[in-house]
Amino acid sequence: MIIKKFKELTKKEEEKIINRNKANFEEILPKVMEILKDVREKGDEAVRYYTKMFDGVDIEDFKVSEEEIEEAYNLLDYKVIEAIEKSKENIYFFHKKQMEHIKDLKVENNGIILGQVVRAIEKVGCYVPGGRALYPSTVLMTTIPAKVAGCKEIYITSPPTREGKGNPATLVSGDIVGVSGIYKVGGVQAIGALAYGTETIPKVDIIVGPGNIYVTVAKKMVYGDVAIDFLAGPSEVLIIADETANPEYVALDFIAQAEHDPNASCIIVTTSEDKAKEFKEKIFKEIEKSKRKDIILKALQNSAILIGDLDECIEFSNKYAPEHLEILTKNPEEILDKINNAGSVFLGEYSPVPVGDYASGTNHVLPTSGFARMYSGLNVETFLKKITYQKLNKDSLKNIADIVITLAEIEGLYGHAEAVKRRLNK
Repeated sequence: MIIKKFKELTKKEEEKIINRNKANFEEILPKVMEILKDVREKGDEAVRYYTKMFDGVDIEDFKVSEEEIEEAYNLLDYKVIEAIEKSKENIYFFHKKQMEHIKDLKVENNGIILGQVVRAIEKVGCYVPGGRALYPSTVLMTTIPAKVAGCKEIYITSPPTREGKGNPATLVSGDIVGVSGIYKVGGVQAIGALAYGTETIPKVDIIVGPGNIYVTVAKKMVYGDVAIDFLAGPSEVLIIADETANPEYVALDFIAQAEHDPNASCIIVTTSEDKAKEFKEKIFKEIEKSKRKDIILKALQNSAILIGDLDECIEFSNKYAPEHLEILTKNPEEILDKINNAGSVFLGEYSPVPVGDYASGTNHVLPTSGFARMYSGLNVETFLKKITYQKLNKDSLKNIADIVITLAEIEGLYGHAEAVKRRLNK
């Protein structure tokens, strides 16, 4: 992990930090395409084959039964179930407020009635990862905005355990939200099944949720057959910290992201050289206490502490476009006004990223790898379509007839022009 002033960074060093985690999709593309082709052509047979190959388990029926869900409740501590319930309430609250600001529209312009109606995407597939960690929170984050949007069918796919079962916390979370079905399938084969449909797993209209590089490439390849949210990579945080920032909190929040993945990126930009050294010292002390020390040490290779004035820190943050942005400064709201690119922002020393991961109510499925420059995080609008309409009478058609006819004819689309002329006897 380097410590450098912005002015000392070479162009190559800055580009390496900015262009973090740019995966080489080409290397794994042939294998992903092979799996997708097999799933498309062979359905459940291919899904079973690849599930056995990659997850080491032979599953006859992918769909989770009511009995399995009931068993999952019995396996979970009541405190966990209660936490899921309370998290659900907060996520529902925020996403319902989002929905209140998305409305049908009807206006009049020169006698022409114009409008839009908002409609939900009907069938949703939510991918919930397994692997290094289990993510019942991702069940809540992917399914609840779809529920609030009014989607009719919401399905979850998630990798099975070695025993061929679904993770209890994942099953309980899905049941608490009230999804249409849960399937014990992960990886590329799950994305293919949702995109194309099999004998068991329904075809959906949109696939959302994070996953490893194979899942990400698979989502990229099925885009067009279905919609997707965005391409999500390893987790990341950028912390803007001035001389008032508490080094312990900075170190803890750094560790909280680094423990996700060896490829996680953690960047601190600070106004104080003394603070930078203190942050690094605290980080290494916290690493020694961590149960995920090996992962964090690998993530340090993707991490840095950069020093400059506050304007330089803000400018770099907007270039970096982090998934998570923490602002630990004297007046964090003033900094927020200058932030253009970020997935989700956490203001002040009592707003660490984990609150957004689990309980504050905002969504934790966020754009990474700089995609926050052009994408929002998952939200109710992800699951909505806006259908526009217009209604004209003879007089309002006359008002714009010359515009339509002139532009249609210059484009060589004489049938377009004639459709207007005949109505007006021109």
